[in-house]
Amino acid sequence: MSAGPEQPSRALAGLMEVLDLERLEVNLFRGISPQNGWQRVYGGQVLGQALVAAGRTVDEPRTAHSLHGYFLLAGDPTHPILYEVERIRDGSSFTTRRVKAIQHGRPIFAMSVSFQKDEEGFAHGAAMPDVPPPEALPSAAERVAELIDALPADMRSYWQRENPIELRPVDVSRYLSREPHPPVQHIWLKANGRLPDDPRLHQCVLAYASDFTLLDTALIAHGKLLFDRDIQLASLDHALWLHRPVRADEWLLYSQDSPSASGARGFCRGSFFTRDGELVASTAQEGLIRKRATAFVIK
Repeated sequence: MSAGPEQPSRALAGLMEVLDLERLEVNLFRGISPQNGWQRVYGGQVLGQALVAAGRTVDEPRTAHSLHGYFLLAGDPTHPILYEVERIRDGSSFTTRRVKAIQHGRPIFAMSVSFQKDEEGFAHGAAMPDVPPPEALPSAAERVAELIDALPADMRSYWQRENPIELRPVDVSRYLSREPHPPVQHIWLKANGRLPDDPRLHQCVLAYASDFTLLDTALIAHGKLLFDRDIQLASLDHALWLHRPVRADEWLLYSQDSPSASGARGFCRGSFFTRDGELVASTAQEGLIRKRATAFVIK
């Protein structure tokens, strides 16, 4: 089955450059950010780059199976980010690394990640929700053309840009009405072009994509949107479990829900399924959801 064009899109090629860290020392790496006008570094970028840094200190053919990260400060996209890797453990089956992202002399992100050698064992997986396939849904360009007068300006602008990850929401009704809905959303996504056959790269691209819409799920229950100016949003932590091998350049269903919001925080969960219904990864995240009227700067 074809996963898309043989050559990556310009946006995807840019993402691959962002994920190709410069090695400064044995356990020290430097990453850059795309100059796309964002005021802070996108959290998924830091997740992906930190996973790249950790993986480059693991020599054996092992792949990540879980990562747990905390976002400490907003990243500055105009300056490089240093990734310092601590080699916690090299066992016979598992390898553990701790990664600290540093900018302007201060840590902005900290993550622990565990790698495992390939092993056989018991296997089961949750069932995929019954949703239309990606081919039955409009592309981003078609969606904008269809709803150009109804979409919020910021949302329209985002969908009109070429992005490294192609997104096809199953239901866009929340963008057309401010009525609260159950905090659940399903989005088909894949890399916008073909990726090299490197399992670790596919995991890093999946980590990058996993932060796009997860916290946004909590807003559905309150009739709010990601780009609303009267709320303050920020990822506080992020966890990703990689259950099975995954290709990030083939369609994946990202099924998300938000069981709770309280104390100016929203908690969200996600599951990645292949189009054949196989569960390949799970996510969880808690994020800041604060009304602007009471906002203050986190230091």
